[in-house]
Amino acid sequence: MSAAAREQSFTLASPDGRLVTHIAANDLAIKYDIVYRGEQLLMPSLIDLYYSRLDGSGYSPVVKKTSRRTVDQTIASPFTRQASMRDHYNELTLHLRCGINLVFRAYNEGIAYRYVWEGKPARINHETVQYIFARDWNVTAPYVSQFDSLRHEVQYSTSFENQYTKTTLSQLDPRRLCFLPLMVHCDGGVKVCITESALLDYPGLYLNFTPDPSPEGKGKFGGGYSLVGEHAPLPRRVEQGGHNNLQLLVKEREEYIAEMDNSKVFPWRILMVGTDTEIAINNLSYLLAEPSRLDDIGWIKPGKVAWDWWNCFNISGVDFPAGINNNTYKHYIDFASRYGIEYVILDEGWAVNKQADLFQVVPEIDLPMLVQYAKEKNVGTILWAGYYAFERDMERVCKHYSEMGVKGFKIDFMDRDDQLVVDFYRRAAEMCAKYHLVVDFHGAFKPAGFTRTYPNVLNFEGVFGLEQMKWAPTTVNQMQYDVEIPFIRQAAGPMDYTQGAMLNGGRWNYHPCWMEPMSQGTRCHQLALYIVLESPLNMLCDSPTHYDREPDYTSFVAAIPTVWDETRVLQGEVGQYIVTARRKGDTWYVGGITNWTERDIEIALPVITLDSISTIELYTDGVNAHRKGSDYKHQTFSPQMPVLTVHLAPGGGFVMKIN
Repeated sequence: MSAAAREQSFTLASPDGRLVTHIAANDLAIKYDIVYRGEQLLMPSLIDLYYSRLDGSGYSPVVKKTSRRTVDQTIASPFTRQASMRDHYNELTLHLRCGINLVFRAYNEGIAYRYVWEGKPARINHETVQYIFARDWNVTAPYVSQFDSLRHEVQYSTSFENQYTKTTLSQLDPRRLCFLPLMVHCDGGVKVCITESALLDYPGLYLNFTPDPSPEGKGKFGGGYSLVGEHAPLPRRVEQGGHNNLQLLVKEREEYIAEMDNSKVFPWRILMVGTDTEIAINNLSYLLAEPSRLDDIGWIKPGKVAWDWWNCFNISGVDFPAGINNNTYKHYIDFASRYGIEYVILDEGWAVNKQADLFQVVPEIDLPMLVQYAKEKNVGTILWAGYYAFERDMERVCKHYSEMGVKGFKIDFMDRDDQLVVDFYRRAAEMCAKYHLVVDFHGAFKPAGFTRTYPNVLNFEGVFGLEQMKWAPTTVNQMQYDVEIPFIRQAAGPMDYTQGAMLNGGRWNYHPCWMEPMSQGTRCHQLALYIVLESPLNMLCDSPTHYDREPDYTSFVAAIPTVWDETRVLQGEVGQYIVTARRKGDTWYVGGITNWTERDIEIALPVITLDSISTIELYTDGVNAHRKGSDYKHQTFSPQMPVLTVHLAPGGGFVMKIN
């Protein structure tokens, strides 16, 4: 009997019926497609797995039986953009003859699938992940910034910080890997955002376009425009090195990507589907994550952080030399206490440099004294830690500093997402939770649902954030990037962008400066990022001296919540602008930002009836913000009309607080 004769076909639709995937399986392969409102988005695309079991048995895509279910539930979503989320999907499970299950879920917001490993221990040699799009659509994709056409190892070592390349699928550079999320712009304003979730003990996914040798040249597998998955192989040998001797650098890799035990789940492969504003509020990364593994989360405290590194300790009007010393950190603690800021971070420099030893504290710092001083001021302390310094003695570090009174760690410079490093995130989160410590991962891949599974992990970097303005040339267009990430990177979860700059450069006077950095765009653009971007642990990046010169503004910033009861994206377009509304209790905040194009935005107030609004507090770009980015207008008034018109300067923004 031919393979075609043995083919089995299955159909799975979203609860509202608009999104459909057709799945075809035979003894050679499994393929699936995606149709949205009758339009083909994804052509039949291959799903496959290659592995070596110790008992010699292999993978078979033959379907032994199927099972279906429909789920419609509400889950709690603490420390996120909303207090709860609806989890509504139809599910189809293919039970394969080889003892592995392939699970598909269809949401109104997207299609996802993953393997569930129920077999014996094995080595995963390769997983085929393929997305064959129906047309040569535009794509917004972040290349891995490090590049060597001859050595992929260079691309496997990355901090996941790069701006986006805007091109067509067929014009993507086949030599370069893209990390996730990335977005494909289909016809009729429909977007597909590709990402993954439940990434816990498996390497992260990269995508690239590999031209087909056929004359059509439509992608590696032909018949469409294909993105193909790739994973970093498992490290065989690592050596200490890298930034200040705080990293583990891969010197040799295995010929396989992962080792699996007898009960593991693979990451979910997610294709979010919708309009710009629908993608910007898509919750699939969180919904598809593994549920919380922490029984007690009452001790976890999100909030704002007074931060030292970005502003280079540039305080003035004091009678002591500023720098990494007790007096400077007491000054930051006093600043945080005055404004009700929950934390102060001691970034890189408090531990002796290049020793990768978190018990060697520089002599200028009396850490127990500072932690106690902060506690008396109702301010928590967070310590920066290099990856290897934390990894080498994890439990001793957590126990020691938790007993001292430290509240968390910012762990940095992992700069990989192979299976060993992904597993480090899990172990670090679990150890920190054991000692009631929150975590902010830097030098990090996308959150990929991790913040649901370990709610003490409040934030991830994995973004080309404000730190880049310390050295980014004037050719870098951060204003466009800022109106791309709410639709793309944020689809994977929160991000530590580290906003709050008080020196604000226009398009023609921005310049990089390490010691006294500035932002691109206006002050109100920086302010609006506290609403537009999701950061449960959120930095005030600039100097206390700058903030103290504008106490009313600083008090407003410090009072903005970092987690929310409800979020709506009111309007927006990828790469152009966005307006986001968020509610905490009975108070709404609405924030909007634009690229370098000035624009007038009409904002309806549908979230609250006019009768229930007592006041609106509004920050808008000043009339001279296009010349001097720090110019803004602050006013408080009672609304008379249900629609407000706000003018945004080039690189501008606005924030309104509605009571």
